[in-house]
Amino acid sequence: MLKIDNLCVKVDDRDILNNFNILINDGEVHAIMGPNGTGKSTVSKVIMGSPDYDILSGSIFFNSEDITNLEVDERSRRGIFLSMQNPISIEGVSNSEFLRTALNARNDEAIRLFDFIKTIESNIKDLDIKNDIIHKSINDGSSGGERKKNEVLQMKVLKPSFVILDEVDSGLDVDSLRIVSENINKYKLENPNTSILIITHYPRILEYIEPDYVHMMVGGKIVKTGDKNLAFEIEKTGYNEVVSE
Repeated sequence: MLKIDNLCVKVDDRDILNNFNILINDGEVHAIMGPNGTGKSTVSKVIMGSPDYDILSGSIFFNSEDITNLEVDERSRRGIFLSMQNPISIEGVSNSEFLRTALNARNDEAIRLFDFIKTIESNIKDLDIKNDIIHKSINDGSSGGERKKNEVLQMKVLKPSFVILDEVDSGLDVDSLRIVSENINKYKLENPNTSILIITHYPRILEYIEPDYVHMMVGGKIVKTGDKNLAFEIEKTGYNEVVSE
């Protein structure tokens, strides 16, 4: 589904990604771990098409199509979704307006109001979110945990085929982490061909969402790949020890 070949990226004249490579097949769950500043979040933003990053060389392929130079909205329409590390507030735009507009932009036909309300109510209940969130401005006055739940709500409504979770576990208490993970797992179960890329510092979310592969990233590229046991090895010994093995 996703293939990145020898990607080199810089921001503000600073090299971030250095010959970064990854291959994610349909239905696979991958996790990327690495120390601060190694470029993990850059990977997510470059896949999504952020204009803040300059691609020096390399290519990004999605379902065999070269999307390296596509705009963000074009990537979204193809089924790519990013759950942001720090979701922002947008005053004056309600969650309902945002989601209906996004859905109608992605689909050939406008969604019926009744179907939209039914979908929203079901997912809000699953995520244990207050009912009035749909009428509030996006993330206005919301806690960190509520913002992350709202990101997962967007994922479930928009139904992407490739999901990037950039530190979705940060700022979540134990109960919220469980609820968020259960909803992601349920979405994956209902859409088995969906691929997921998890970017995280800690292996606790991988106890809920089991990855097929864990990649360790250092210096802007992947230096080691393994199963979920690699994540627990990193937590136990640290990145330097794992790299030196």
